[in-house]
Amino acid sequence: MTDPNPQSSNSSSDVLFNTVVNIMDGAFFGSAIGFASFITIIPLFVSQLTDSPILIGLIPAIHSVGWQLPQLLTAGRVRRLTRYKPMVLAMTIHERLPFAALALLAWLLPGLERTTALLLVFVLLIWQGLGGGWTATVWQSMIAKIIPISWRGGFFGAQSSAANLLGSVTAVVAGQILERYESPFDFTLCFILAGASLGLSFVFLASTREQEHTPALSEGSQTRVRDDVRRILSTDSVFLRFLLVRMIFQLGMAAFSFYAVFAVGELGASAGLVGWLTGVLIFGQVIVNPLLGTLGDRKGHRLVLLLGALAGFLSCALAGWLTSIPAWFAIFMLAGIASVVGWTTTMVISLGFGTAAEQATYIGMSNTLIAPVTLVAPFLAGWCINAFGYTMMFRASTLVFLAAAVLSLSMLRLQPAARP
Repeated sequence: MTDPNPQSSNSSSDVLFNTVVNIMDGAFFGSAIGFASFITIIPLFVSQLTDSPILIGLIPAIHSVGWQLPQLLTAGRVRRLTRYKPMVLAMTIHERLPFAALALLAWLLPGLERTTALLLVFVLLIWQGLGGGWTATVWQSMIAKIIPISWRGGFFGAQSSAANLLGSVTAVVAGQILERYESPFDFTLCFILAGASLGLSFVFLASTREQEHTPALSEGSQTRVRDDVRRILSTDSVFLRFLLVRMIFQLGMAAFSFYAVFAVGELGASAGLVGWLTGVLIFGQVIVNPLLGTLGDRKGHRLVLLLGALAGFLSCALAGWLTSIPAWFAIFMLAGIASVVGWTTTMVISLGFGTAAEQATYIGMSNTLIAPVTLVAPFLAGWCINAFGYTMMFRASTLVFLAAAVLSLSMLRLQPAARP
């Protein structure tokens, strides 16, 4: 596969340095997510304020939609930059500060009216999600510039593995904190530790070395981006199929956000056990991330996309039919594998589309255009739970992942030039 970003040529010392500091950035970011997981810890925090499955299901969806929705809107600005790092640092502040605000909110929670507290939680989650989205396109463009395409899958695998390794440890620690300490100190401490980890992550990110490059767009207009979007949608059938697979993945992964609540509410699992389940989910990702990244670099990332869909199918199938606690360790691990593919592998694939001038547009399209599905998915899952129960929702999700697997399999037959 040829590199669509000719600007990615850097000295070998800079490439090695950037690889190390950006892996450390991801490692401490993962540590923060272990302390304040959007799948377990934050849903448990919100469950103190509401028992609505729809609102609880919205928590990871807000994070995902916030990451996806703004990306195409920032593509025009990104294409006019001569250096990506300053914008990365300015925007990423908005995905980090909300955790400090969550810590303050958790501490003040006993004195707040429940509806007010719930509203504030969701305001902070929306701020955090949009902060990620404002950062996403320019950060991915920076990574595409400083990391050669020949080991991009390996880089993302190593970065995610480091993130998940620290995250698996901090998730278990978070579970123990929730079990040993009373409210409001329990969640407050989790969010403080998450904020501290994000501060360390920022230090490593700010150390990235980046040279200036010729911008893809010299004009200040968004018109060129809109023209490219229309042309790509009308001519690039491989990318359209990739978008469809991503949309189906988002529908399937909505089920994962209900695993922890189901385990506690329906199966009687303790908060400490949920911490261990989250640790298993994340530690499984530590193992598979570098393996899938290397496999994708050697055999193609579309094959990894198929494997991820099959992992999601098995996870939801087991969740829909098994109720023993030991089985849920396998269910969480399979969900972790599917989540890796749904996020990391799709990111690698999207970086391989188009020329250097088109790259930011492809990145934006591959995320912004699936944001509506990501937003609708938890509502569908929550409606299914209210109407038919958790197990039927999990079983329905197996069909969704089966459809993703079939489409991913069909993509293996398509081999146009310079495609991921």
